[in-house]
Amino acid sequence: MKRYIIYTTAMLCSLAVLFSCSLDKDPLDTYSDVTEGVNEEGEYVAFKDKAAVLSHMTTLYNQMRDRQEHWYMDLLLIADVHADNAYAGTTGAEVLPFENNAIEGSNSVLSRDWNRYMEDVARANRLIVNIDDVADNTLSTAERQQLKAEAKIFRAMVLFDMVRLWGNIPVITTEAGDITSETIGEVYDDYFPVQNTEEEAYQQIEQDLLEALQFAPNNNASDKTKFTKSVARALLAKVYAEKPLQDYNKVVQYADELASDGFALEEDFTNLFGMNGDNTDAKMRNTRESILEAQFFSGSGNWVTWMFGRDLINYNSNFTWAKWITPSRDLIKTFTDEGDQIRYEESIVYYEATWSNYYPANNYPFMYKTRSALNSIIKYRYADILLLKAEALLLGSSDLEGAAVILDQIRGRVNLPQIPSSVRSNRDALFQVLMKERRLELAFEGERWFDLVRWNKVEEVMNAVYAKDSGRRPQVYPFNEHSYKLPIPQSIIDQNPNLKQNLGY
Repeated sequence: MKRYIIYTTAMLCSLAVLFSCSLDKDPLDTYSDVTEGVNEEGEYVAFKDKAAVLSHMTTLYNQMRDRQEHWYMDLLLIADVHADNAYAGTTGAEVLPFENNAIEGSNSVLSRDWNRYMEDVARANRLIVNIDDVADNTLSTAERQQLKAEAKIFRAMVLFDMVRLWGNIPVITTEAGDITSETIGEVYDDYFPVQNTEEEAYQQIEQDLLEALQFAPNNNASDKTKFTKSVARALLAKVYAEKPLQDYNKVVQYADELASDGFALEEDFTNLFGMNGDNTDAKMRNTRESILEAQFFSGSGNWVTWMFGRDLINYNSNFTWAKWITPSRDLIKTFTDEGDQIRYEESIVYYEATWSNYYPANNYPFMYKTRSALNSIIKYRYADILLLKAEALLLGSSDLEGAAVILDQIRGRVNLPQIPSSVRSNRDALFQVLMKERRLELAFEGERWFDLVRWNKVEEVMNAVYAKDSGRRPQVYPFNEHSYKLPIPQSIIDQNPNLKQNLGY
C-alpha cells in the first residue's frame, strides 16, 4: 500500500467508507521509486538518497514561486480588503464578503487556503520527519541539519499565517501511517486531528524557529529567496509581537539582530517595487531591506499581477475584467492628508478601465506594489520589523523617544517631517502616528488586518469605516469580539469531526 502524507483535507474520506476509499484524490506526491518505496527489509523509505532529499527541498522553495494564491493573493484579500485599505474590486460572491463582512464557513477562498496551507505543512513534515533516516552517506550531518532547519522555517511560516487567520488549528508535526483494518485505531488521530489551542500553535512556531536558528544558513545579501537565520529572526520578531506569546523585549532583540545581519531601510523607497527605466524588468531584487522574497524572471513570471492591475511588461494582457484589491477612498484620503506622495505613488496607480464597480472607469485606481510579472513578491521586509520594534518600545518599555526616532526614520525616507515634540511626549498621540505609519508603509502587503487584530482595534476601526467611506459596500454584519478569527471552512469540518467552528460563524 502506498504511503500518504498527513495532512491534506483532499485526502480525507468519511469513516463510513474508509475501507473502500482509495485515498488517491489529489495526493501530494505521486509514487516514485526515487522518492519513496520499501527497502530490502520491507521498511518504508521516504527518500531513497540525497538527490531525492534535495529535490524535495526544491519543491518547498517552489511553493514560494508557483503557489501564490494562498500565501500572497488571498492573504491580501483578507488583510487589506477585510480591513479598511481596499475594496474587493470584483463583485464575485466569494470575494465580496471580505469587504462587507459577510464571510461564512462555505467561502471557497478560505477552503482553498486551508487545504493548501495543510499541504505545505505536509511537505515540510515529510522532510523534517524522514531526513535523518536517509541511507546515503554523501548526505552529511551538517547538510541534514541545515535542510531540516530550512524546512522548519517554512513550516513555521505556514503555521504563523494559519494561526493568525483561524486561531485554534491542528498542529501537525508527523506523517500518518498507512490505513488498514489493523491500524485504523492507531492512525485515526493522524488523519482526523483535533485542534490545538492558539497558544500551542504559537509555541510550536517558536520551537521550530529557535531550533532552526542553530543550523539554518546565514543571510546572503545577493539571494533573499532562502529560508535563512534572518528569516527565522524576522518571524520571531513578528511572533513575539502577537498576543499569545507577546514579549516586547524579544521583538526588540530580534529586530536588532536583523540590523546586525546587515538589514536596513533602502534609501530610495521606489527601489522596493519599481521597474527599470524602460519597464522591461524589476528595478531591483535582493535589496538590503528585503528579508524573504519570491523572484521571477523572463519566461517564468509572476502571474498574480493579472489579478491586481496591469502587467507593465505586457500592458494589455488580462486587462478586460475587474481586478481584486481596489484601493479604498479612505486609504487614498489618508495618503493625501498626510502629504505622503512617494508612498502613495508607489502603492496606487490610475488607469482607464472598462468597468466602473467602485470608481469612474476613466480614472480607476489599482494596487501598484505588484506591477509586473517580473516584480518580486516580498514576504518579509525590514521596515515591517523596524516598525514592530517601535511598537515594542512604545507599548512595552514606554520608550517614547526611541519609538519616535524609528518613526522619524521611516517618515524621513519619504520626505515627511519629523514628529513634533508635543506628539513625541504623548504616548497615545504617538501610537496614533505608529498606526498610521504602518498603514501607509505596508499598504497592500498583507499586514493591515493583523495589525488591527493585534491592537484590539477591529470593532473601533471597521465598524466606523462604512460610514466615512462612501465607496464601500454596505456592511452585512457588524464586527464584534468574534470577528478576530475567520471561519474554519465548513467542508473541512464536515470531513473531520474533531474540528470545531470558531465562535460567531
